[in-house]
Amino acid sequence: MRIGFISVPLTGHLNPMTALARQLQSRGHEIVFFGTPDTEPAVRAAGLKFVSYGEKELPKGTGIYDPVAKLHGMEVMQYTSMHISPILTEAALAYLPQKMLEAGIEAVVIDTIYFYAELVPLSLGLPYVHIWNVLHIDFSGETPPCLFTLPYEDSEEARATYREAVGSFASFFTPLVSIATTYATRMGLDIDWTNPAATLSPLAVITQTPKVFDYPGMPTVPQFHFAGPFHDGSGRVPAPFPWEKLDDRPLIYASLGTLVNGLDFIYKAILESLARFPKFQAVLSIGKSVNPEDLGTIPSNVIVVKGAPQLELLKRASLCITHAGMNTTLECLAQGVPMVAIPISYDQPGAATRIAYHGVGEYVTVDDLTTERLTELIQKVQDHPSYREKAHSIQEAITKIRGLEFAADVIEDAFANSVPEELVLEASGIRSSF
Repeated sequence: MRIGFISVPLTGHLNPMTALARQLQSRGHEIVFFGTPDTEPAVRAAGLKFVSYGEKELPKGTGIYDPVAKLHGMEVMQYTSMHISPILTEAALAYLPQKMLEAGIEAVVIDTIYFYAELVPLSLGLPYVHIWNVLHIDFSGETPPCLFTLPYEDSEEARATYREAVGSFASFFTPLVSIATTYATRMGLDIDWTNPAATLSPLAVITQTPKVFDYPGMPTVPQFHFAGPFHDGSGRVPAPFPWEKLDDRPLIYASLGTLVNGLDFIYKAILESLARFPKFQAVLSIGKSVNPEDLGTIPSNVIVVKGAPQLELLKRASLCITHAGMNTTLECLAQGVPMVAIPISYDQPGAATRIAYHGVGEYVTVDDLTTERLTELIQKVQDHPSYREKAHSIQEAITKIRGLEFAADVIEDAFANSVPEELVLEASGIRSSF
């Protein structure tokens, strides 16, 4: 089968999506990965066929996400919904139908956060599945929506709070709904826009978050599947690293990811805290949005780099200081590494609260971050073996799940049993909690 892949142009999405694409490719399927120009290096590194679109609106090096690096909290969500997602959605709807026809695509795998990209296969009568690379959002209000650091409680009072939180970000989707409805009308698609899940895949929705890392009581629809991390240790853009600088001390790995990672004061707090643990060596990856010279004195036990081979370093690490991005979180759990999280935005608050709920680490919000508080949490996680024991327990579950293989099985079954002509009718009437 010739399968098309669509992902937003972000490392935390491209890494799991290209890994899943390679898994399907290894089973004999022909994969075509569609992306804006900045997507190409990650796709090529994974050994996949790449088809570019949106070159005019999003030329190589555009840096459409760059402004969010210096933001945090709901500012990030607001900026993304107003200035980034609409551009990506418009580009997908404008160019992908023709690109997919020319490529002879028979089915499509879509990054769920690429909002309304599914209208393309719907308009072409193609089967499609959705992938949650980030932490899936519970729109029902039964569990805390992952955009907030709300603790999980099984009570009506808590659920009322969760529903209120869901309502507070509903307006973020308004610009996208306007774009989507215009396109759907033009293409003659009959979609119930009062239902936020009207275009969700009726065949399969897969999250790479394992069920053992979610909350109890999470409502799902029949086609929803918990899997496990989508990584296999290869197929990524190489990241040079001075391995010769590592010594025999226990290693702490610290990273705020590749997106909302430009707040100097967070790095300064991390460096000041790490200086208080001279018996440990640390690697701090700062990305491209921060100037190392602005961070002050670098402690002698810390190696500061722009980028790092994260998977390889986590195999050596005793602790990870993380923004709680879903991919870093799952990569830590896959290696049995406990965490201290500093969630900044997007789904990171939800991942951080799950880290604490499942006892695999602790977290501190950006607003509450101080050197003293961070030092206290690092010490706590290092001193209490229960954090590592619980991380190892989830590691064992992840190993058994074999997320990539499971997800590929689900996708193959979904596409094998789909009938494109019926798909449009099913999708127009679907109902769910998402």
